[in-house]
Amino acid sequence: MFPWFAMGHLTSFLHISNKLAARGHRISFLIPTKTQSKLTTFNLHPNLITFIPLIVPHVDGLPLGAETTADVPFHLHHHLMTAMDRTESAIESILSDLKPNFIFFDFTHWIPALTRRLSAKISIKSIHYCTVSPATIAYLDSPEQISIDKLVQGSDYKLPDLTNPPLSFPQNSSVKLHVFEAKATTDFDYKEFGSGVLFKTRQMISFSDCDAIAFKSCREMEKPFCDYLETHFKKPILLSGPGIPEPPTSTLDEKWVNWLGQFKEGSVVYCALGSQCNLKEDQFIELILGLEMSGFPFLAALKPPKEVNSIEEALPEGFKERVEGKGIVEGGWVQQQLILGHPSVGCFVTHCGSGSLTEALVNECQIVLLPQFGDQFVNARLMGGDLKVGVEIERGEEDGLFTKEDVCKAVKMVMDQDNEVGKEVRFNHAKWKDFLLKDGIESSYIDDFIKNLRDLLV
Repeated sequence: MFPWFAMGHLTSFLHISNKLAARGHRISFLIPTKTQSKLTTFNLHPNLITFIPLIVPHVDGLPLGAETTADVPFHLHHHLMTAMDRTESAIESILSDLKPNFIFFDFTHWIPALTRRLSAKISIKSIHYCTVSPATIAYLDSPEQISIDKLVQGSDYKLPDLTNPPLSFPQNSSVKLHVFEAKATTDFDYKEFGSGVLFKTRQMISFSDCDAIAFKSCREMEKPFCDYLETHFKKPILLSGPGIPEPPTSTLDEKWVNWLGQFKEGSVVYCALGSQCNLKEDQFIELILGLEMSGFPFLAALKPPKEVNSIEEALPEGFKERVEGKGIVEGGWVQQQLILGHPSVGCFVTHCGSGSLTEALVNECQIVLLPQFGDQFVNARLMGGDLKVGVEIERGEEDGLFTKEDVCKAVKMVMDQDNEVGKEVRFNHAKWKDFLLKDGIESSYIDDFIKNLRDLLV
């Protein structure tokens, strides 16, 4: 396992490692030296999953000791990617010694070429284990829209129009980007990410050169996109299942038990936009005012806006006094999985990260969608449009801005059991929850996943 040095990627790779180890497979997990201690407790099979510490090479512009994206601001992530690229000789040495059957990777696009060089000595296959959905890759990274050859050569490639899907993209899908989303995605994709490599080039080489592409997903939800990818990348698409979160081993902090316990069942709105989202101050204010306007008690776990140093600084005048006893804006980390499972929580306003969406789907809380970047835009259309398990907050087509009224409207829509949209969302959510929690679904997918991996070795 050689994931991108970001906690979401590391934990996702460890999750599949645990599933494979539970079937008796031996895993070597490449991880930055100091980061190992943060994941040790999540290694459920230490007898089979061995952490192999990697020294992250120093790169000019990267703070000393930085190992993961959690250690540096977003604009320095490309330096961390350069550092990962500089581990290539170390990785080659490790693989030569370990002689594994497979290496799972994501952003290190040079892994497939490395495994081919080693193939004279060892039988090893490269698996691009993708931490985003098949729908996302089908829409954003389709060979129909992007010439891999032109990208690699750095010649006159044409930027795709991401406001429209690829030509043979599944016709019945609602997946489509708004103008502001397409611009933000293109701006990121066609910037250097690592030394001398565009992020899009890195992605397209990874997908086109690997032996198979794997996802944490299931065909029941994303079959048309899996079929599309298999056709256009001309290689196996392997699915490891929906990735149901492990039951929590801890209990909810007494502070939240007491606070949530004041309110009736299904009445609290929980809002969280992930560890990497800092809203601009005006949007932060619109969001919390919208939660207040809904009239429901709420807990918002948000990072401070970009323009201020603390949550307190950002709160509008009089807000704290008005919501006292029924609304909290929390700037620190909270136990999301346990909060979502609390009987009082009836609505989850989410940034549409895949992990958060899965946690929401296996609980009773209804879903309000507020995507922030990248794959979250596609996830929002998939959940709100194709599967109809949530309601998306309306935003400006060009600027992506939303108002407190937009937030309030979406929350009320899913919380109102008499609203037609709310009824449909509740029905579909209940259907998918039953499917995801059905006995044997996850284990059946893992068994098939292992069989498909073995078939690659034949």
